[in-house]
Parts: sequence; C-alpha cells; structure tokens
Amino acid sequence: MPSLTRATLTLLLSLMPLLARPALAQGSTLQVQPLGAVQPIAPGYQKLLPLPRLQLTPSLPEVKSVEYLSNGFLEAAHAMVLLERTRLTPEKLLSLAQRAAERSFAARSSLNEVDVSVYQKEGYFGIGGPLPLLTASVPRARLTQFLALTPQTLDTYDRLWWNPRTTQVPEPSTPGDLDGGVLERVPEFQGSQSELRILRQRQKSAQRTGRVRGGTLFHGDPRSKVAALTFDDAVHPLYAPLILDALRRTGAKATFFVVGRNVEAYPYFARDLVREGHELANHTYHHLRITQLSPVVLKDELLKTNALITALTGQKVRYFRPPGGRFSSATLRAVRALGLTVAFWTDDPADFNNPGPQVIETRFARFLKPGGILLLHDNARQTAQTLPDLINDARAGGLRLVALRDLPTR
Repeated sequence: MPSLTRATLTLLLSLMPLLARPALAQGSTLQVQPLGAVQPIAPGYQKLLPLPRLQLTPSLPEVKSVEYLSNGFLEAAHAMVLLERTRLTPEKLLSLAQRAAERSFAARSSLNEVDVSVYQKEGYFGIGGPLPLLTASVPRARLTQFLALTPQTLDTYDRLWWNPRTTQVPEPSTPGDLDGGVLERVPEFQGSQSELRILRQRQKSAQRTGRVRGGTLFHGDPRSKVAALTFDDAVHPLYAPLILDALRRTGAKATFFVVGRNVEAYPYFARDLVREGHELANHTYHHLRITQLSPVVLKDELLKTNALITALTGQKVRYFRPPGGRFSSATLRAVRALGLTVAFWTDDPADFNNPGPQVIETRFARFLKPGGILLLHDNARQTAQTLPDLINDARAGGLRLVALRDLPTR
C-alpha cells in the first residue's frame, strides 16, 4: 500500500480537472475478510425490483432461489442450491442439481436454459466466496441428457463442473480492501504528482494517436471506424447466456475481463465465449483492489487467472483491467512484467448504477467515439436487457464494435 504521505489522486479519462482524494486517517485499519468473499451484484443508485423467482413444485428445501431473466429473445434461470456439510455425497449433489433443473423447466415453459450452482451451506458468502461444489448449464434441449447423468458418467456432459474437493473450506482471510462494492466508475491512480503527470501525458497522446504506451491502452486509433466493446466481472451464471445470445444475434465481438474464480467455477461459459469469437482478459482471480496487495499476491492473482484462461481456451491473455479501476505505478510495472497491457476505457454509461435502459442508451450514444473503449458489466441486469439496442446504435453511428485485440492502434 502506498505511503499515507503520498497523495491519492484520481485520473479522469475525460481529462477533467484533477480531484484529490483524502488519505486514510492515522491509525485507521482495513477490514479483513475472506478473499473475494463479496463480488459486485449491481446494487446501483436506483433500486431495482428483485429479480422474479420461480416456485418449484414440489419444493426443494435445499434450493435457496431460482431467479430468471430475459434479454427479449432468450430467457434463462439460475438455481442456487445450498447443501449441508453432512449430506455432501456425489449422488446427493448431482440429484439435487438434476431436480432443480427439471422442476425449474416445469415451472416456466418459456425458459430456454437453467443454470445450477450447488454450494456448501456452511460458510457460503454468495458468488465470490468459496467455490461451489458443482455447477451446470442445462439448455432445455439437453435436459434429458442431463437427467440421465450418474456420478460415473459426468465426463459425458460438457456443461458441468465438479469441484475436485469433496468439502468446502473457506479460503484464508487476508488484509486488503476487497472490491465487493467498488465499481469501475473512474480510474484512480495512487502515486505522486510527477508520476501522474507522466500518465496523463500518455493518455493525451493515446487520444490523439491511439498508441499503446508504457503498457497502457487508453484509446484506439481515432481515425478508425470501430470501437472496442468490453465487459467486466465475467462470467455470471444468470447473465452469461443472455449476453452471449445478444452478441450472437448482432454479430458484435467483445473482450470479457473475467474474474478467475468465476472462470474456474463456470468453465463452459468461458469456452462458449471463445468459441464464438470473443476475447477473455484478466480481472484478477478474486476481484481484489490491487493497490493494496503485496507483489507476491498480485502476481499470483494474475498468473492464476492467466493459467485458467489459457488451459480452458488455448487463448493467450493480452489485457488486464484493475478491479475498481484502482492502480499505481508499481502495479503497472508488475502487470507489464507479466506481458499484460492495462486496458482502460473511454465510455462508461454506468450500467452498474441501474439508471434505466434509456439513460444507458443515451449515455452510450453521447460518448462513444471512433477508437473508443466501452465499459459494460456482464452482471448488470439493464445491460443484458439493452445490449442489442446499444450495438445497433453504434452501427447506426457508423461504428463496428470489436474485441480489444481488433481495435486498431498505431
């Protein structure tokens, strides 16, 4: 963590005047929580009605909830199952997942897909805590195949992940400020005035030329007719199929900054994205604020996520985005040493604030420019519902949306 005598400065991508942030008070402490125990769930500034839930018949006591959502074309549900430690047998885990999927489809005939996550009840923190015991993605057309699975035939179904551990042990606590509620609103640079001046010079140059300088990408070539579409906090078991469906229908490509533990728990969604021409990038393994990690922990967060992505997809990881947009000169050097480029953004319609579909669309259209980089979130409800309109708006403005790897730079 930087010395408290150094200024914590906010770097605005729009090149607004510099804003100073107060330093921590002397003697203040950071809360210690399990690594990545809480990840963003789009709380927003405008309260949304709860996601609709299914009532299963007959009910399953272990099913905490079955939420569902549509993007206007495809409707998906996510069943959250919590199982007590004393009942953790392979047969019980699989049987519960199968019954949850079957009864969800029976409860709502319009569902196209049901995704299931089975967690150990003790120590459950929500998505972002200890890994689930089992996850599965069940398209309606493959329900019969899923229901026929036994613990001995799991490898015949490619949309299921089985935790190699038979019990869940909460991950160790670590000092540090987790990014559970910290969103990528505006990049925040922690460092000295001279370091910030250098960074701002790179940013200004990038806006004119679209060059990658010092291992940072702020902007693509402003002479191009494309802009990059990026999603943070991927992948999520309810939203991933909806986002992927919208991209498939419009033909747009995107870069997904994935949280490593989510890729580990839902590998089939990562494979889906790459198979359809999208790019995966690094957002740390636990979605942690990197400026408060030791060099050893930061390196582990990045390398672990890189290894997961490459092992699953064969894709080399090129880009990294810091959770919460918080970074420093030291973290930039550490990321660059691993061969990664830090990718920022030029257009953030603040979908995580739940401002409403029309507001998101208006902000998107106002700020998106040639060579720009659009920031959205994989797990924001209003994004899943408005994405086709956003892509069509970009095309109407003469811009094609691409992954970062296809964004022209000079």
